[in-house]
Amino acid sequence: KRSLIRVDFPRPGGVVTSPLVVKGKARGTWFFEASFPVVLVAQNDVVVATGIAQASADWMTEEFVPFTATLEFTKPTHMRAGTLLLKKDNPSGDPARDDVLRIPVKF
Repeated sequence: KRSLIRVDFPRPGGVVTSPLVVKGKARGTWFFEASFPVVLVAQNDVVVATGIAQASADWMTEEFVPFTATLEFTKPTHMRAGTLLLKKDNPSGDPARDDVLRIPVKF
């Protein structure tokens, strides 16, 4: 996925706290209307927080575009680990065009 999306923060295996500010770069093709969904899940795919990553430059390109997303959440009480999901925006609904970057995190 490194050729499509790169995340500067959080790093894999890093500890996350609220508010979590996600920063990175993605190819313009990862966005739709300058955004894409971000989901923080705990173990067993329990959704902890959802948000939208927003492009901070022109996204109408195939080049890398910087983005940020802020997720506010309550730390899960009985779960120590989770996954941050950065989902390619897919307005077509075609499952063949779905893509996701999964980053393991700790609470």
